[in-house]
Amino acid sequence: MDRIDAMQAFVTVAELAGFAPAARRLKLSPSAVTRLVAGLEEHLGVRLLQRTTRSVTLTDSGRRYLDRARRILADLEEAELAAESERLRPAGRLVVSAPVGFGRLHVGPVMSAYLSRYPDVSAELRLEDRQVNLVEDGIDCAVRIGHLADSSLVARQVGSMRRIVVGAPAYFKAHGEPRTPEALAKHQTIQFGPWADWRFVREGRELGIEISPRLVTNNADAAIQYAEAGGGVTRVLAYQAAEALDRGRLKRVLAKFEQPPLPIHIVFPSSRLLSAKVRAFVDLVTTTCDWRFG
Repeated sequence: MDRIDAMQAFVTVAELAGFAPAARRLKLSPSAVTRLVAGLEEHLGVRLLQRTTRSVTLTDSGRRYLDRARRILADLEEAELAAESERLRPAGRLVVSAPVGFGRLHVGPVMSAYLSRYPDVSAELRLEDRQVNLVEDGIDCAVRIGHLADSSLVARQVGSMRRIVVGAPAYFKAHGEPRTPEALAKHQTIQFGPWADWRFVREGRELGIEISPRLVTNNADAAIQYAEAGGGVTRVLAYQAAEALDRGRLKRVLAKFEQPPLPIHIVFPSSRLLSAKVRAFVDLVTTTCDWRFG
């Protein structure tokens, strides 16, 4: 038994929660992966995985061993890359995930510049608003807006984003501008997303205002278009309304009551060493992009 191969097989089975998906990732047969993990358990004298017909879960020993195995494999990869450092360059296939709207407006142009700069890289940009699993979906890095709940990811902050309240100048001329969050009760509102209460901060304390929206939509463009048409006020991420604000089609209100900005991160799995292709992408974002919105 090659202990490193067995360790890699165990880590992959644990991360993907199954022998079959691990076998596909490692390009081995399921029986070969099973033998590697069984050999590792025999060598260690402990059971690492609990197997049933429906699931594969870590034992307590397996959970403790997984953290150490990940570090060992990462150290091994880093040592190998260090030995080859003179010929390291961004190459191979880079898969990046990003939210649909932000990816289209801001990540896509970076990807174009990146591919022009690094001809040995091919890339895939996946735009989706769901929270993807980087390991299971084979993604090298992802752009995420908001506070991170997944502590298994390594994150580099590359910007910040505010949620802002906006409306058309013509609407405010007709109805007046809200001067406090409570004044929203007298205005027509447009709800983007599932949140029926809008959050603000006053004198260091968070304040929730429940609204009764005239229009509810899961699409920011639809909310902004209706606001531009004079349909009322809406609360969106600052980048989503940036063009309309710049062109004067929308006006920002209640700015002094806004919550602190949300961070924008590029995240990648902690079990993977930051490769040259990912590092180059992060560096390009940090050196060429101003992702501070609002």
